[in-house]
Amino acid sequence: MERNKFFSSKYFLFIGTILVLFILYSSYGHLMNFISDVAFSYPENKKGNYSVDIYKNRTLETEEGITLSSRIFKPRELEKAPTILVRIPLTYSLTDSLKTELVGRFWSTRGYVVVIQGTRGRYRSSGEFYPLIHERKDGLETLKWITNQSWFDGDLFMWGSSSFAHTQWAISNSTDPKIKAYFMHIGSSNFKEMFYPGGAFSLASALYWTIRSRGQEDREVDLNDLAKGVEILPVMQADNVAIGDTDFFNDWVMNRGNLAFWEKIDGNKRTESIKGPVLHLAGWYDPFLISQLDDFHSLKEHPDPFVAKNTKLIIGPWKHADSVNLPNGEKVTYRENSVWPTTPWFDEILGKRDSVIPEVKIFVMGVNTWREENEWPLSRTAFKPFYLKSLGNANTIHGDGKLSFNNDSLGGEFDSFTYDPLNPVPSVGGAMLGPWGGIRKQNEIEEREDVLIYDGPIQSTPLEITGPLEAYLYVKSSAKTTDFTVKLVDVYPDGTAYNISDGIVRIEEMSVDQETPKKIKIRMRPTSNVFQAGHKLRIEISSSNFPRYERNLNLHQDLVNARKTIKAEQKVFHSAEYPSFILLPTIPNN
Repeated sequence: MERNKFFSSKYFLFIGTILVLFILYSSYGHLMNFISDVAFSYPENKKGNYSVDIYKNRTLETEEGITLSSRIFKPRELEKAPTILVRIPLTYSLTDSLKTELVGRFWSTRGYVVVIQGTRGRYRSSGEFYPLIHERKDGLETLKWITNQSWFDGDLFMWGSSSFAHTQWAISNSTDPKIKAYFMHIGSSNFKEMFYPGGAFSLASALYWTIRSRGQEDREVDLNDLAKGVEILPVMQADNVAIGDTDFFNDWVMNRGNLAFWEKIDGNKRTESIKGPVLHLAGWYDPFLISQLDDFHSLKEHPDPFVAKNTKLIIGPWKHADSVNLPNGEKVTYRENSVWPTTPWFDEILGKRDSVIPEVKIFVMGVNTWREENEWPLSRTAFKPFYLKSLGNANTIHGDGKLSFNNDSLGGEFDSFTYDPLNPVPSVGGAMLGPWGGIRKQNEIEEREDVLIYDGPIQSTPLEITGPLEAYLYVKSSAKTTDFTVKLVDVYPDGTAYNISDGIVRIEEMSVDQETPKKIKIRMRPTSNVFQAGHKLRIEISSSNFPRYERNLNLHQDLVNARKTIKAEQKVFHSAEYPSFILLPTIPNN
């Protein structure tokens, strides 16, 4: 009797479990649709009205025999629909699968076929993974494949960030089919500029990418491995120490001046040959910002009026593909902002709705608010020089460096410091891949003797700096090759200093015997920040910002073996004859 009762309870438990699993399975699609709507639906988005059919692991074989695998999300009620293509260089994992399902369902419920395809060697696609090189050839074959699909209605769009954005640029001159429009975030047509801003190698970002992407599967980056790798000389050995010898890292280092190598990645003047407009999503602390804004400016002058008119720009305070915590503790999320504008933007291009995406939309730090504009840079900008001044002792926060609106003198002709490549100024925040980047306190490095500090007066009224920044310095060095760095800092009333913008220039040939100083130009990162009343502007000048940029060893050497260093005696002039200044884009108060 008890035995029958036991088996009866097990039977009902088994049947109950099957029913629960069936209910969960049958409601899974509705649950995912709901989650995607909650995650990405903003007022600008229309309600999703379509059911979704998902086709997994749909493949095409390229001419080279590479199998490219895709997941396809199709509105069930539509025989044909416009298509969004996303080519992703990521590992097929549970997390990545769920992310792609969320965005795939979000777009598909709003009337788009979505093709999410792994690039060569990633996301169930075959072949050996090597970033950036194969995307034009594989992308063009993917476009031909799409044109032969029964659900394709002739309208094609692309979406993606960083190297996803590169997959768009690589095929942007396609005419059959023509890609109607693009949504590119935190990526540009010029990867060489990201790797070598001002001529210096972006060591931390390159090595972070290498550790994460080496081999056939992505991995979490151990910051201890990253820290050990960046310290090694020569730079060519950084990958060996951090994760193991990696072909693409070696190529990035060895091909510093090889234009033919970079043309394989960046093409030639792609902003001129692109066939559709671009919605750019950029970040103030993203390493692609400068070249992405170059792309925007070039596209606004495109010979095709449709491309020029419809290209738009959004800039947030983000790091690379990551949210940012502002000094007041506020967090500005990135992921949601990379998805919600998609369907309003594409619907607008299709003529299905009026425009809801402004010409330019920027996040103004300091007041921490979004603002719509009509152009970039802003037409009302007044570019003003802020001159460096001192009595000759601007070293550290305790020095006598000042910023002045006037080209007069405090009595000192120059400031000097010793740059030692074996003791570089450490990077604290800034535009780097990974968790080292973003907004950080600068106070500790401002105690160093090899950092020159120039302070403006305490602001009696708010001062807005929005736009591109440049520094013009008169310098001398005892080294035949060296670097100079500049940083703009916002100093709060309590003395806490936060990084706003920075830049670097590598001087390949410095005439050490020349009596007159050399005039250099440093292109700094654009920004938008209000220096509030009670705050003050600060300029930091040095010769290193490591490992954001590789160290200049102050000697011409073969990169494969470069490990010898010498110290360099550096001078920054600020006399009436040799005025050094930073040119800031000031915005008049309304």
